[in-house]
Amino acid sequence: MPSRCEILCEILLAIFLPPVGVCFRHGCCSVEFFICLLLTILGYIPGIIYALYAIVFVDRDQYFDEYRRPLYA
Repeated sequence: MPSRCEILCEILLAIFLPPVGVCFRHGCCSVEFFICLLLTILGYIPGIIYALYAIVFVDRDQYFDEYRRPLYA
């Protein structure tokens, strides 16, 4: 579970550079990162909206529990 300070830093990064904030939260090779990158290229505001959604509402621990953890993590 990330601390409040981590989430605040990720949100601030998501406002200025949306893909970087998502990268810190979900990793640079995740689906969330590529969606945010595409939306940021197509329009800055949709990239920010999706980055905030991905940081605040998408729970990465749900995808990386003990049984489904990737080998490289």
